[in-house]
Amino acid sequence: MEVRPGYKQTEVGVIPEEWKVACLEDLVTAGPKNGYSGRSGKDARGTPTLSLAATSSGYLILNDETVKRLNETIGPRSDLFLKSGDVLVERSNTSELVGTTSVFDGPSGVYVYPDLMMRLRFKDQATAHWFWRYANSANGRRFFVSIAAGSTGSMPKISGEKLRKMRLPAPPPPEQRAIAGALGDVDALLGALEKLIAKKRDLKQAAMQQLLTGQTRLPGFTAKWGVKRLGEVVQLIPSGIYGEEKPRGDLLAFPVATTAHIEEDDTWNNKAMAVRYFSQEQITRYSTVEGDLIIVKSSGSAAKIQSGKIGFVDKERAGKFLFSNFLMLLRPTSIAPRSLYFYLCSHNVKKLLPTLVEASTYPNIRLADYLDLEIPIPSPDEQIAIGAVLSDMDAEIAALEQRLAKTRDLKQGIMQELLTGKTRLI
Repeated sequence: MEVRPGYKQTEVGVIPEEWKVACLEDLVTAGPKNGYSGRSGKDARGTPTLSLAATSSGYLILNDETVKRLNETIGPRSDLFLKSGDVLVERSNTSELVGTTSVFDGPSGVYVYPDLMMRLRFKDQATAHWFWRYANSANGRRFFVSIAAGSTGSMPKISGEKLRKMRLPAPPPPEQRAIAGALGDVDALLGALEKLIAKKRDLKQAAMQQLLTGQTRLPGFTAKWGVKRLGEVVQLIPSGIYGEEKPRGDLLAFPVATTAHIEEDDTWNNKAMAVRYFSQEQITRYSTVEGDLIIVKSSGSAAKIQSGKIGFVDKERAGKFLFSNFLMLLRPTSIAPRSLYFYLCSHNVKKLLPTLVEASTYPNIRLADYLDLEIPIPSPDEQIAIGAVLSDMDAEIAALEQRLAKTRDLKQGIMQELLTGKTRLI
């Protein structure tokens, strides 16, 4: 393979001529060192420690869920306390997450880490951040997966010995800092988009609470609202059908939605629907039309109920799938579909769900109680207007989420270019 001028072929791939190939153990002053093997408990009051969730995103996340406490208190002189700038590598996790790396920037001398992580303490902070970026790049991920392969136990595990021998490209320190700065700017953009989306979601929730209860009225609407039971304003198909796995006779192929296709925020995801086989009569009965609401009837656990999740069938989805037997269909008959959809997604209804399900392996909605829910009924025009306002807010959030996803993809491309030297910063 011909190498372009200014580059050289190395054991870590083609890199610029002035870059070196470094061995990780030559870049650190301490580590890799396994963490403390003590146990944490729900009511423990000992030294704080990190769970894997604190670092599994590639960034340090410190909150009540990720910071635990050991059953004992570790002496203050222990080398297990972290310092700002230490790099944490997930020693053991799933194949998708093993080796995920983050930089510790929490309070120095307070948090310790469990034996599922390894700590690296670098000679230079620029190199620490360079390693963090490289470790989470496509090349770094391939390395970690390869050295974890063949390990014993229920989850892949990385040994400190193999990690110490890791080879990686090493630009001159000024270029390391420039690359870290450029990627930090992209991270800042991603963070700003995430905060904006969160703010827009909060605003939508506030608008739903105000508009769907009549606390705030849209301009031009003053008529008094009524109240009806949910069962009075919809037709119900209480259960779907899963069809047959293989074709036979005159059965027809059709995609099937399951509980896995509806997210907890009451939106459809992009997971592929399995194709199964149905009679024409079944397709006619269990097909959808625009405005239908597909409700998760049975899903989740006693600790995390997912029954009650809703997918709205718009004109793009109508007639293109059937729904499985853990789902049910509500077809609005005397209420604007989007107005009803938003009300059933509102906090007022969601907080009632635990009281509307039967305790079982999979919490099942008690249909009689669900259909007995009281639904505020504005005039038809006000229903449509409320639905339009909230739909516009959804569209704005969706556009921001698409922008966020594209920016994340762009960041991956930028990382690959900068961390391998294919593109150089001036």
